[in-house]
Amino acid sequence: MKHYRVSHRTTYGYSGPVQDSVGQFHLIPRELPWQQIHSADVTVDPLPGDLSRDVDYFGNSSTYFHLTEPHSKLDIHALSHVSVDEPFYDETALARPWEDARPMLNADDPFAWIATEYALQSPRVKHVPEATAYGAQSLTPGRPIGEAATDLMTRIYTDFDYDSTATTVTSTVEDAMRKRAGVCQDFAHVLLACLRGNGVAARYVSGYLATRTEPGSERLVGADASHAWVAVWLPGTDEWLMVDPTNNKWANDRYVTVAWGRDYGDVSPVKGIIFTKAKKSTLRVAVDVAPLADVPSPTPVS
Repeated sequence: MKHYRVSHRTTYGYSGPVQDSVGQFHLIPRELPWQQIHSADVTVDPLPGDLSRDVDYFGNSSTYFHLTEPHSKLDIHALSHVSVDEPFYDETALARPWEDARPMLNADDPFAWIATEYALQSPRVKHVPEATAYGAQSLTPGRPIGEAATDLMTRIYTDFDYDSTATTVTSTVEDAMRKRAGVCQDFAHVLLACLRGNGVAARYVSGYLATRTEPGSERLVGADASHAWVAVWLPGTDEWLMVDPTNNKWANDRYVTVAWGRDYGDVSPVKGIIFTKAKKSTLRVAVDVAPLADVPSPTPVS
């Protein structure tokens, strides 16, 4: 098991005062069989008049805030201490044919009711014909779901270029398919569209990936970023195989899970609206996932 200190700071700057700011953030990692949360806290500066933490529909930690004090800067800083182990998967479930991972066609599966909504279209993951056809090349008749999902992950990794200038946060699956380029969010959405278009249930997962440095080199604080990957339903179980098309690997003990949902829109780290006459704004995000041995123990939540 590996221990990490996760720091995620989001800073907004405005050219004029903001009179009213309402927002929501998903920044506190989930407690999972393979992931334990030792401490987690989020500070908002200026301090909001209303700050309430809750659990959303998907079981994620979700925090709402409302700030009415005029401000020209907003800083949101999440700090967590987590332990992560490598997930374990049922080999029998991995070997089941992919056709069994279609909950709408296998309603007698005891876990189909949990998986069904993740096989449907969502606002950012439509059933795009090109993606459906692309996915079908990996989903050949009777192929084990673990093998088929891994093959599809590898094909996206091979066929698509990582290019942060190719897409934006509002880009669609069609955009990424046409450009054959994007970032982790795009690759996760493409993989979801490939699977869901063929009836397979899969989730969008957001979190962090601990990066490695070359031996002898200094670890770059703040060089890490929010990450996204996909969890594919393993039929007959409530287990989900986590695959990362950006890095062509199954998620392991370097992946810190924060939230999951149908697509990015359900689990975006920070979102909200403001009331202001300011004409310009800036956004800075700094994420650092540090092995606990490299940093002091985090301060416990008060």
